Amino acid sequence: MLEQLNLAVFSIINATPASSPLEINLAIIIAKYLVYLFPLSLLIYWLWGNEKHLQQQRTLVCKTAISLVIALSISWLIGVIAPHDRPFAAQIGYNFLDHDATPSFPSNHGTFVFTIALAYLFWHSNKKIGGILLGLSIAIAWSRIYLGVHWPIDMVGGFIVGLLSCGLSQILWSKGGEKLQSWIQQLYQFCFAYPIRKGWTKA
Repeated sequence: MLEQLNLAVFSIINATPASSPLEINLAIIIAKYLVYLFPLSLLIYWLWGNEKHLQQQRTLVCKTAISLVIALSISWLIGVIAPHDRPFAAQIGYNFLDHDATPSFPSNHGTFVFTIALAYLFWHSNKKIGGILLGLSIAIAWSRIYLGVHWPIDMVGGFIVGLLSCGLSQILWSKGGEKLQSWIQQLYQFCFAYPIRKGWTKA
């Protein structure tokens, strides 16, 4: 039943040779490049965050990083234990994006962006930013299904893994997160002593 629903939704979303070239090219841009905005936002918060909220923003970065380690580890483990073919590997639908025939479930792209978006929703003081990132995550998920490199269930799986990982991250954080952040910040201040001294990045 679930597999039939997955296939039906994929058939609705997946592009065909009759689809607009403009739409396909837009989907390729979204699928390949939009993901870079997510880690860039974390880097900006750490290096150049608002002075008044710098510690809270760095806490967000640390919690998100822990969530990502957990999420991507779970994603990798599932792929090893229960590999699932991508649509083009199963010779279903149409493929418009070059990709290796690696296991598709859960989507690594989906896991990555949904984990960061959910982290912002849970731990950022401005929930609108999390909402925007969640919207961008959905766009990325749509584009990769549209282009034929993922099934809808791969993206649902990525969302669930991201949600679970944020929960586990919060539990781990309560058992020593502040000490971890203090150690990371000391390491950062040592490694970036020169740009900090020059005022290029925040201490």
